[in-house]
Amino acid sequence: MLGPSEQKSGGRVRRSAVAVAIAGALLASGCSSGNGQGDDELQIVTNPVAATAPVSPAPSVPPAGTVLPSAAVTAIVTDPASRTLAVASGQDVLLYRSDDTAAAPVRVAVDGPVEQLDVSGGQLLATIPAKGEVARIALPAGQVSVLKVAGQPASAVMAGGQTLVAVRDRKAIDVFQGDALVKTITGGLYSADQVLRPGDHTVVLDRLRTAVFSVDVAGGTVGEGLRAGDGATNAVTDSYGRVLVTDTRAGALLAFSADPLLLRQMYPVPGGVYGIAYDAKRSLAWVTLTGRNEVVGFDVRGGEPVEKYRFPTVRQPNSITVDEQTSRVFVGSATGEGIQVIQP
Repeated sequence: MLGPSEQKSGGRVRRSAVAVAIAGALLASGCSSGNGQGDDELQIVTNPVAATAPVSPAPSVPPAGTVLPSAAVTAIVTDPASRTLAVASGQDVLLYRSDDTAAAPVRVAVDGPVEQLDVSGGQLLATIPAKGEVARIALPAGQVSVLKVAGQPASAVMAGGQTLVAVRDRKAIDVFQGDALVKTITGGLYSADQVLRPGDHTVVLDRLRTAVFSVDVAGGTVGEGLRAGDGATNAVTDSYGRVLVTDTRAGALLAFSADPLLLRQMYPVPGGVYGIAYDAKRSLAWVTLTGRNEVVGFDVRGGEPVEKYRFPTVRQPNSITVDEQTSRVFVGSATGEGIQVIQP
């Protein structure tokens, strides 16, 4: 699906977006049907390595807004329904009140380091790859139940009463009904790193192949795949049925439609783009630049992103989330320099 301005112009988009869509179709029009890496149209190098966040320099200016003390943050997310800010740090998930972050948080102990947090289906899903678990945390009280997963769960999301779990090492999407595994979906993936639900569709991000794939959950198959730049790292869904992806190696923000899966935009974002969050109320995509200790807000309603905000951040701003009700942006430092709160 195109953004509003693209729809109003009768399908005509700015030249850069059109060129990127054509180039994407030419470079990544197909995907390998097997797991072998010998003749893969999506593969960039012989031995692919997943991109990681560039190391941040020492900050040259104070961070914008206020900073809450915290140990190293690995993931951060907000829940607008319960007015909760959830922060993963060490083997704890800290639950702050979004409207009073100065108050002491509820501390929820989990079995290992959390890699990713997602609010989905009215609960917080915390993936713990080292323990083969997804912690399901009720908000705002913090009661925990554990979903056991074979392998290393990297991401989880609810879809129609089922829990979809991206399992990195098994290159699979596991489908759970309650605690019962009902289906495993494989094919063509080198690494299942993030599962997303743009509208009624399912897309998985593969960091090793630096690609995105459509997934037919009902049919149990991995569908077409498209290259996602030179080093895709993180992704979110937006209000227009798209998946927004940070290409950390090439320094770009990518936008893919989900139906059909197609690269619509590639916008240059230099400085070590890595973390990403989306404000649906304002159509703003917020990205962190770990190479510069900055956060940038882009309006993504049109044919290409338009920069609206730019702020200095805490060191190593690997994780970010936004409270749609207040537009406040929360940035987590991966080096233990706090949780930054910015009011644009």
